[in-house]
Amino acid sequence: MSNYLIELKGVTKRFPGVVAMRNMSLQIRPGEIHGLIGENGAGKSTLIKVLTGVHIPEEGTINIEGNKVSFKNPNDAAAAGIACVYQELNIVKLLSVTDNIFINKALKKKGSPFLEYAKMHEIAHEVMLSLGQDIDVKKECGSYGMGIQQMVEIAKAVLIDAKLIIMDEPTSSLGEKEVEQLMKTVRSLKEKGIAILFVSHKLEELFELCDRVTVMRDGEHILTKNTVELDNDSLIAAMVGRTLDNQYPKVESKTGTEALRVEHLNSAGVLRDVSFHANHGEILGFAGLVGAGRTETFRAVFGADPFDSGDIYVNGKKAAIKSPKDGIQCGMAFLTEDRKGQGLVLSQSVRTNLILSNMRSCVKGLFFDEKQIDQLAEEAISDLKIKTPTADEVVGQLSGGNQQKVVIGKWINTDADIYIFDEPTRGIDVGAKVEVYNIMNRLVLAGKCVIMISSELPEIIGMSDRVIIMREGRVMGELSKKTDVLNQEIIMKAAWGGKI
Repeated sequence: MSNYLIELKGVTKRFPGVVAMRNMSLQIRPGEIHGLIGENGAGKSTLIKVLTGVHIPEEGTINIEGNKVSFKNPNDAAAAGIACVYQELNIVKLLSVTDNIFINKALKKKGSPFLEYAKMHEIAHEVMLSLGQDIDVKKECGSYGMGIQQMVEIAKAVLIDAKLIIMDEPTSSLGEKEVEQLMKTVRSLKEKGIAILFVSHKLEELFELCDRVTVMRDGEHILTKNTVELDNDSLIAAMVGRTLDNQYPKVESKTGTEALRVEHLNSAGVLRDVSFHANHGEILGFAGLVGAGRTETFRAVFGADPFDSGDIYVNGKKAAIKSPKDGIQCGMAFLTEDRKGQGLVLSQSVRTNLILSNMRSCVKGLFFDEKQIDQLAEEAISDLKIKTPTADEVVGQLSGGNQQKVVIGKWINTDADIYIFDEPTRGIDVGAKVEVYNIMNRLVLAGKCVIMISSELPEIIGMSDRVIIMREGRVMGELSKKTDVLNQEIIMKAAWGGKI
């Protein structure tokens, strides 16, 4: 009998023009929380898809409990006890919690085409209760928050008696309390003997939760060590192949004139008398708990959502912004937190996505100027270090960090004056984060205004010149790096409703 639940040996997966994973090895023990980390493009997604039967490798073997297996599709992997909770949840929001948990495996009454809903509701409630969630399983899944929805995904895995649950960036969209509940749930699954492959870019989560950590780089296995044998620096060095002496490479820039001013912005039940200003040549950070109203504020400012009252001034002039088109014409760029749903056309090429926000400038006569489009695309790929085989690669095939760079490149091509970055480093690795920070630095050094919404306080503190803290649709306070003490304790105090 093998000591390992799952063992990969020499696994290689190729795609046209690229080797996505080469000679990969991985061993996961029963009841182990095993961390997996690597830069975007390191091969983590490919590994997950090989383990779940989405991709079939050309070389190597996969063993489960010492027995060689060959997955031809996801059903084979599920039958072998492997389940995955993806970063983009596979939830049908209009269906009940029960229907989501039993999707593709509903119970039917004996000798009848009708479903055994009473039994299904009972089982669904028991499973959710075992995960610390005493909820009404008859309610629509979409009526619950992201934390509950994620637990529904985990419940699906529990229902099929999964031996291994893969969690892909599970905390990327969760608030602090939801993260705490997830951690508790993961530990309880471990106690039941279920193995967890915990994929995360957040080093602190790996150190807090995982027994061992595997690092991938360029599609290959770099190291696997007990977590207690590692520290931040050694883990980062293994990931990126170099040390990152400064994770937050903030540059000193000259604060210029006012770029944006918002006065008394109100939206029924969402925003309450929001006022602030942002300057050229500075990074203005927006902090707060999930649901504080940060994203809603800038969706209103950009014209994506209506607001009831308030005034917006751009470069000192009152602006009538009723739609994103108006926002763009006022010199704004809005990098949304949902890059896949709102920032990119995943089925289109990198080249096409990079000109989405300034297509008119690429028109010559009645037709697109293909040479100009090619030039803009190649410049963006080079400047932003976008890892892609060609400019014609479908953007949905890129890693998360490279997709994020494409979104940034799309907006930089507009030569905007005010850049709004909403959770700009969510779901990307530390190396890619530094590259995003350096892009922000270049923008402020060029006299642009950068506004950064982030739930990562070290990022807010490390990169912002000033910080606005919001709670329940209100501005709770403002801190300046030049004149105030800027630390996590003070920011969280304001985020929870305290005075600063």
